[in-house]
Amino acid sequence: MSSRYESLKPAMPILIGASVMLTFAMGLRQSLGIFMPELTKGIGISVSDFTLAIALQNLIWGVLQPVAGALSVRWGLRPLMVGGSLLYLLGMLMLAGATGTTGVVIGAGLFIGASMACTGPALASAAVSRPVSVAMRSAVLGAVSAAGSLGAMLSAPIGQALNQAYGWRVGVIGFAVLALVMLPAAWVAGRVDRVPLPPQGTMDSSAGAALGSAIKHVPFIVLTLAFFVCGMQLIFLTTHLPSYLQICGMDPMLSAQALGVIGGFNVLGSLFFGWAGGRWNKLVLLGGIYVARSAVLLWYFATPPTPAGTLAFAAVMGFLWLGVGPLVTGWIIDVFGLRWQAMLGGVAFVSHQVGSFVGAYGGGLLYDLLGSYNTAVQVGVATGLAAGIVQIGFALHRSSRVQLVPS
Repeated sequence: MSSRYESLKPAMPILIGASVMLTFAMGLRQSLGIFMPELTKGIGISVSDFTLAIALQNLIWGVLQPVAGALSVRWGLRPLMVGGSLLYLLGMLMLAGATGTTGVVIGAGLFIGASMACTGPALASAAVSRPVSVAMRSAVLGAVSAAGSLGAMLSAPIGQALNQAYGWRVGVIGFAVLALVMLPAAWVAGRVDRVPLPPQGTMDSSAGAALGSAIKHVPFIVLTLAFFVCGMQLIFLTTHLPSYLQICGMDPMLSAQALGVIGGFNVLGSLFFGWAGGRWNKLVLLGGIYVARSAVLLWYFATPPTPAGTLAFAAVMGFLWLGVGPLVTGWIIDVFGLRWQAMLGGVAFVSHQVGSFVGAYGGGLLYDLLGSYNTAVQVGVATGLAAGIVQIGFALHRSSRVQLVPS
């Protein structure tokens, strides 16, 4: 066992750089919801206007993710990750200076959405998968996925403290300062370009051939469709939980504390599911996460929130948060190989981000129309249970660990 971990030493700069980049890329965007109440009042836009920007961010991220994954094979990972980090910084600065819906949509929507295709889990996972052994890959993917939570633990409390003390614009500028760390981290992670890709096989010699194999593989289609629910549930919470707690009369700091707790327990969950994915059926575990999340959502929103209940809810949801990352990525590598993993993961991620669009914008639209979040929660619970049950049932019915290309 110790020899396995010894083998990671040469790859550590790449692993640390990718983890730090992902930490802030995920943590900052997940915490933007804490600014929604003051931002919407300050520049005179509606809740649905703000959530439209977040929804577009997720949709743009999803649409561009397969493109970024394919370009990473041709151009290398470093140009994309460094360029994406710079775009992330520009997006935060644009949001900090916004005076209306247009600035919010361009900054938080277009710029950060495009940046996430280059700095988010897909390219970070591609960077850390290449320099490690097959035996350590699932555990490493879980560890890097866990790193995506640490940013929320740091950024949400800092952003909320600045927001309350100096206003939302200073809070967003604080986020821009944190985003600066992504630039050197992405540069260091880009050392992975020196590590050669595995030899091309007959089925992965081109992006088109790899994509053709995937869209004919039924388990991949089921995984992709179920992934919709993951995005819908998570982005609904990160976008609307602060507003929901404010409506219920809770201390504004509670929402930042909840996002921080989600981030902390996500570390444990990502490590656990990374470890578990190397031992048990990844698709069954994935379906179990969807079912468990839906049950926890139903429990929490069934009664008025309390501080203790909110933090308990955040802890359980945090454990179930990004554990999907190592499971989805690991399964795609198992079945389709390493070369086009980022592209095929991006194809599946389009469905996730369509769900994110629905969770962010649909939740805001339903709230504006109905004056409560009840209907949005009911939809999220019902679709989550359905997706989880179908994913588990299909995984148990049909073995999907037949490797199509060498990894």
